[in-house]
Amino acid sequence: MIKKRFLLLLFICSSIFAQKDIDINELKWLPNSHSFWVNSAANIVVYDVDKLDQKTTVLTDKQLKNAGFDGEVEDLVWNQNKTKVLVYTNSKKVWRANTKGDYWFFDLATGNGRKLGGNLEPSSLMFAKFSNDNENVAYVSKHNIYLENLVSGKITPLTTDGTDKVINGTFDWVYEEELAARDGFRWSLDGKSIAYWRVDASETKFHLMINNTDALYPFVVPVEYPKAGEKPSSVKIGVIDIASLKTNWLDIPGEPDNNYLVRMEWIAKEEVMVVQLNRYQNQASVYNCNAQSGKANLIYQEKSPEWIDVFDISSGVYDGFPCQFVDDGKSFLWSSDADGWMHIYKISKDGKKKELVTTGKFDAYFKAYNDKTKSIYYISSPADATQRYLYETNLKSGKTKRITPEVFEGTNEYEFSTDGSYAKHTNSNINRNLNSRLVSLSDHKKIVPKETDVFTAPAHQFSLEKFKITTGDGIEMDGVMAKPLDFDPAKKYPLFFYVYGEPMATVANDIPYFNGFIDMLIPRGYIGIALDNRGTPSLKGTKWRKSIYKNIGIINTRDQAMAAKEILKWNFIDKDRVAVHGWSGGGAVTLNLMFQYPEIYKTGVAISAVTDQHFYDNIYTERYMGLPNENEAAYIQASPVTHAKNLKGNLLYIHGTGDDNVHYKNAEVLINELIKYDKVFNLMIYPNRSHSIYEGEGTQQHLINTFIKFVEEKCPPGAK
Repeated sequence: MIKKRFLLLLFICSSIFAQKDIDINELKWLPNSHSFWVNSAANIVVYDVDKLDQKTTVLTDKQLKNAGFDGEVEDLVWNQNKTKVLVYTNSKKVWRANTKGDYWFFDLATGNGRKLGGNLEPSSLMFAKFSNDNENVAYVSKHNIYLENLVSGKITPLTTDGTDKVINGTFDWVYEEELAARDGFRWSLDGKSIAYWRVDASETKFHLMINNTDALYPFVVPVEYPKAGEKPSSVKIGVIDIASLKTNWLDIPGEPDNNYLVRMEWIAKEEVMVVQLNRYQNQASVYNCNAQSGKANLIYQEKSPEWIDVFDISSGVYDGFPCQFVDDGKSFLWSSDADGWMHIYKISKDGKKKELVTTGKFDAYFKAYNDKTKSIYYISSPADATQRYLYETNLKSGKTKRITPEVFEGTNEYEFSTDGSYAKHTNSNINRNLNSRLVSLSDHKKIVPKETDVFTAPAHQFSLEKFKITTGDGIEMDGVMAKPLDFDPAKKYPLFFYVYGEPMATVANDIPYFNGFIDMLIPRGYIGIALDNRGTPSLKGTKWRKSIYKNIGIINTRDQAMAAKEILKWNFIDKDRVAVHGWSGGGAVTLNLMFQYPEIYKTGVAISAVTDQHFYDNIYTERYMGLPNENEAAYIQASPVTHAKNLKGNLLYIHGTGDDNVHYKNAEVLINELIKYDKVFNLMIYPNRSHSIYEGEGTQQHLINTFIKFVEEKCPPGAK
């Protein structure tokens, strides 16, 4: 009764407001609804899309402070009926993301709150979430899982063997980096059990980074890091019964240190679905596991001659569960590129029936499902691989239509409400700034803002245009070109290529920006070009994306160079002033281009590059290159160090010694090889900086200045 009075009071006190006050760029959707919340002047405000003339303040700044909360509201975790909330604050970085911090529990019916975790180390809690019966919260701290009762405050450890090498409820470095696996436990539907990953990395070797600057004596920073050819960590999934604290282990076939358990979710009271990849990552197996007995029944299996992606690389969305259940739980949706294009299939829960939902010679990447309308939403772009549009296929009628209106030409992104009925839509293209709106689906009717859309042009000191280029090998590649505003086609300009070229990203995109460093150089008199070679995740079908299999560093390097040869024929290009830049995988491509095609590329800036394929982690490298002992010749041919003796141009190499991703070892091995062959080059090393080289006062500006000064000296700007 108290709760009902409180909710009624909230409704009465809800204020009428102007819709222009909603900052849709900050909205976050609530579970099982089309409501969203925003942080408005330190108050947590909830809006229902159907009643946007009202806002409900569910938690005030005063209530937060009265509970002793003194941090920033970084995120919220809601219970299923949205009567309780966890406030996440004081977060700290774990490898890539800020996934550990403090959690505060608030009962929205009373406004009372308290900090969770008891005497556990501050800012150490991870992935806190409510049980579905609303009685408990579970979280991870220092590789163990804990249960905290919301009434008594009692904290019970559910696992006790967690160490730096035995990891419960979360993952090791490589699972996070290459499989986007971070949150490692799931509540059962009845709140009586928890399924969780257990990673045993005791056989995984440490890569040792040395910190020379932060103490009187150097000290070692160890990172468990399985390199190409090394076995994966041993991983299994257990189910803890909350009452007895007993763990049942799922009996999933295959050696736990020779397969990957990439995704897991409860699908019924006693059923856990698990997706497994084999070591080669070319076989995906879907198991329905009994939580009590541990028995795992294989319900679907798919094989590929190359590799299988269980997440959408093309859009940067990695961590979702790949199986969306439909037909009242009798079937699930599965994405596969087995027929030559990425398409969506409907598979019966027992695996006996498989039906193609999206058809045609185009790629379809699943985004959302509306159970009420039975509509599947996916991103596709049949006519132009540099763009992205939303499409819908209805499971009942089978009808397909494009949802994104024609006026929104270019790249379109959607953040869907959890019921799939609304979305935040963001649009841009090379000549149009990012613009956002809240829309209903599937009519794409704009809800907010009410004002007519006004598209603005980017305030660049250069122009952007798209183009296509066909190489001498007959490969047609998409490209984006940046020109200074005073471009004169009768003159010749220095040319600067921006490259990535590997399976994790595209660079020739219909968006209003190019590359941070090169953006600064274009107005000074350069032509900038970005090209997508075979092997990049363009919407061009399976053959395009997977032609790089066992040839990473080989096919992509050749495609880039052959395209550059054609571009050098353009009248306004000065073939004697050609530069190239890339970072990470793009840094490796930059080195390979400089070393293998010195007649084309005269100047290069490579940052944080993989200089030897053997040095990178096993999941990424083996996915695309196979195991070293089975493809050694390609590993050697693909590695820049193999070709370092051929350097003729001007090279600037940059790396951070604290890079836990592409280790500084890559730099020193390259340096030794260049010294061996008496190759003069420029070098900039950033002490203790990570892969992104941003930490420390003045770092980013210094990096920019170093980059620009070198390029302008070695590849002078200006038309001639």
